[in-house]
Amino acid sequence: MTYVVFPQAKQLDFVAIGRLCIDLNANEINRPMEETMTFTKYVGGSPANITIGMSRLGMKTAFIGKIANDQMGRFISSYLEKNAIDTSNVVTDYTGATTGLAFTEIKSPTDCSILMYRDNAADLKLMAREVDESLIAKAKVLLISGTALAQSPSREAVFQALNYAKKHGAVIVFDLDYRPYTWTSPEETAVYYNLAAEKCDIILGTREEFDMMEQFEHNPHKDDKITAAKWFDYAAKIVIIKHGKDGSIAYTQDGIGHRAKSFPAKVVKTFGAGDSYAAGFIYGVMQGWTLEKSMEYGSAAACIVISSHSCSDAMPTSAQVEAYIERCNRGEIIVS
Repeated sequence: MTYVVFPQAKQLDFVAIGRLCIDLNANEINRPMEETMTFTKYVGGSPANITIGMSRLGMKTAFIGKIANDQMGRFISSYLEKNAIDTSNVVTDYTGATTGLAFTEIKSPTDCSILMYRDNAADLKLMAREVDESLIAKAKVLLISGTALAQSPSREAVFQALNYAKKHGAVIVFDLDYRPYTWTSPEETAVYYNLAAEKCDIILGTREEFDMMEQFEHNPHKDDKITAAKWFDYAAKIVIIKHGKDGSIAYTQDGIGHRAKSFPAKVVKTFGAGDSYAAGFIYGVMQGWTLEKSMEYGSAAACIVISSHSCSDAMPTSAQVEAYIERCNRGEIIVS
């Protein structure tokens, strides 16, 4: 059954708006940050990672965002271009804003944390008037993420992008991507997340992220069906609620909860899983696959990324995802 119809007569498959930053991943794993001496630099930010993932899967992509006028900003722009991502609407900030940094700590495969430096971050300086309507008009899909809603003027830029997407018939995907350190209060977060989610066709988030959005709702048992049902009264066609190692459930307007099998992985770190899952899932849905097959594809993509040191660099090609699924089906990847 087809739950989302994508406009076909568009030049671009996918455009995202939001956070562009630098990930500095610890090279000395299995030790705390205090004892870590060296890091490897990668492009980061959830919407950036998802866009890189979509490009690696063969989609025609573009990004809307703002970078600092510094070496890190130029590194980000160059990396996106090398990954065949249209950067014509990646704007340079000249007010002295800096590139956001994320230092990652890998104490163990399941004990990972991120130390963020987001003061005066350039990506939050994107203005509504800097969002290129013509770029969104050419796109089948617009992806927004929650971090970009945290402050003005980025917040207004996202809502302007949403208005353009609605105007030109793009399918809108909301990756909740909740980062509490960028917000002033849970109530503020819930208000703006809900206002954005009302306009979106596909919403993806963890159970904890949806809990955050339900500050003013009555759902004491954190019932997934109640959570998903609310959004079908607005624009949503698919709501995915992720439960970590317990898997994900995709809810649809007909009340069905779709589940798919997961795959084993030799885990190096946990971050990046959500971004690669989102890219794989969106790609599958755009191919007209069933939700179950799309979810499995996303799961396999996530397994590849969490088995690697990086997030953006590890985003897989379609050939790599398909090969991984085949290896798992043959029992070649077994994690005890």
